[in-house]
Amino acid sequence: MYRSYLHQLLRGVVEPLMLFIISELPVHGYQIAKELESRSSGYFRLTGSTVYSALRRLEREGLVLSSWQQVAQRQRRRCYRLTEKGRDILTEKLNEWQRFCGAADKIIGG
Repeated sequence: MYRSYLHQLLRGVVEPLMLFIISELPVHGYQIAKELESRSSGYFRLTGSTVYSALRRLEREGLVLSSWQQVAQRQRRRCYRLTEKGRDILTEKLNEWQRFCGAADKIIGG
């Protein structure tokens, strides 16, 4: 039961967290995963398949755009950046998150 609960929690926060990382600068998928892991002190350790499926969903929804960037002589990486719609959705999600945490804190924090 705990794993199912945790899985549901993660499903609700992974994409907004990814949008936040992408909002800071154009970034590639591996870097997104490493930033999430680093900033969460290891709590968010996402697999490549989780990151790239979420990125494909975000791109299909028009929240991010991707482009190939040359990083070495024969190596390219797909980098992602937010669209205007992505910025609007991120702002909405952050406001929603603050309201949610505030309400939960009133219950748990007394």
